Amino acid sequence: MKYFIDPGRARESINFIDNIVYSHAKDLQGNSLELKMSIMSQNGNSEMKAAAGEQYQEAKRAARPTILWIPGGGFRGVDKNLMVAEVQYLVEAGYIVASMYYRGSHQAHYPEQLKDVKTALRFLRAHAEEYDIDPQKIGVMGRSAGGHLSLMAAMNTSGYDTSEWAGFSSNVQAAYDLFGPGDLVTLMENDEVEMRNPNHRWKKIEETHAGALLGGDPATMKERAKEACVKYFINKDMAPILIMHGDNDPLVPLAISEDTYNDICHAGLEDRVDLYVVKNGGHGTPEFFQLQTKQIALEFFNQQLRSR
Repeated sequence: MKYFIDPGRARESINFIDNIVYSHAKDLQGNSLELKMSIMSQNGNSEMKAAAGEQYQEAKRAARPTILWIPGGGFRGVDKNLMVAEVQYLVEAGYIVASMYYRGSHQAHYPEQLKDVKTALRFLRAHAEEYDIDPQKIGVMGRSAGGHLSLMAAMNTSGYDTSEWAGFSSNVQAAYDLFGPGDLVTLMENDEVEMRNPNHRWKKIEETHAGALLGGDPATMKERAKEACVKYFINKDMAPILIMHGDNDPLVPLAISEDTYNDICHAGLEDRVDLYVVKNGGHGTPEFFQLQTKQIALEFFNQQLRSR
């Protein structure tokens, strides 16, 4: 059978640009590392551009709000693109989504991971024209360890910017935290309780995700972990935050996100934070990328990055 159809052009094509080097960093042994990101956006027919060259011309697109996706993985390092398909809905809604790799705990200790996030943010602003990014409207979003780094980036505190892409801001205008451990001290204390079980996967605090992230003397870990706790950085310049956490999370207790929410409210910034408790939600279980949860996230970013 032969058919004639007219699908129109209402939906724009999505392009995926991978392995963009945004930073040159060092690991714990002093070895050089290239830190990379990917960028996904609706910015025209790249295949036609490549085939037709200068003959293929398109009108310049307006700058778009951008969201930096920060993956999880217990701070131990994870493929930047492992779950990037789950955030394609944001690209379909007109956002640019960048997904980054940051140094794992085997490569660097905190706060180097936060420095990587802030370097990635400055890179996006430095290359805003190249990628059609609106530099005034950049948000962050992450799950688990990436949720923690999203929260810390949302504080918009100084002192974590490196010399790379100097002159560009690393501040964000919105942050979405999916079940991130906003208080590493409490997370470590929870792990200490779990380690009373002789069958627990870890035997020493330095083996835990938080312990490996901090490194150094185990005796001082809890005190040093305060530098990675949101409650010590809450301030009037912080970005609006959306928190989503399951009520059945076996790895990061819901109470950690509840405390983060309460700490922000008690600071008089209750208009900057929303907490959604996900029924039966575990740690990264499918509930977090259903139509309802995606709609909540989309409405949040629309409010913070489009309507303002």
